[in-house]
Amino acid sequence: MTRLAVPLLFAAACLFLILGIYLPIIRFDKLYVFSETPSLLELVSTLWDEGDVMLALLVATFSIGFPIFKLVALGVEIAAKDRHLPLLRRAMPHLSKWSMMDVMLVAIVIFAAKSSGLAKAVTQPGLWFYAGSALIAALLPSLVVKMRQ
Repeated sequence: MTRLAVPLLFAAACLFLILGIYLPIIRFDKLYVFSETPSLLELVSTLWDEGDVMLALLVATFSIGFPIFKLVALGVEIAAKDRHLPLLRRAMPHLSKWSMMDVMLVAIVIFAAKSSGLAKAVTQPGLWFYAGSALIAALLPSLVVKMRQ
């Protein structure tokens, strides 16, 4: 079962990450008239366009770069079949520490918006796909180890 589950979960994690990056992650309703539903890419693009280059680079690195790198590393680990890749095995726990950071940040933004009364914030499908990808990517390394035993 694990031999089939690992590639399927890996494919789901990749698809969920793509959807999480492109779909809207949050909807802000301001003054009951104006509404914004940015995706993760739109947030990075807006930060860049408004001159917040360092913040845009940080968000892009941790929100897009790290998850993609982690999935690539997982893909290499899965494709390696029975060969042991000690560098990847040592790197995975460090990459996993950052997996849910963006989900937590969006939750904090939603809480801040709701508690301030300035805007109504509602999660959108992109956040749930992004979180699903992070959770699957956190689960996969242990399944790969079980698959190798």
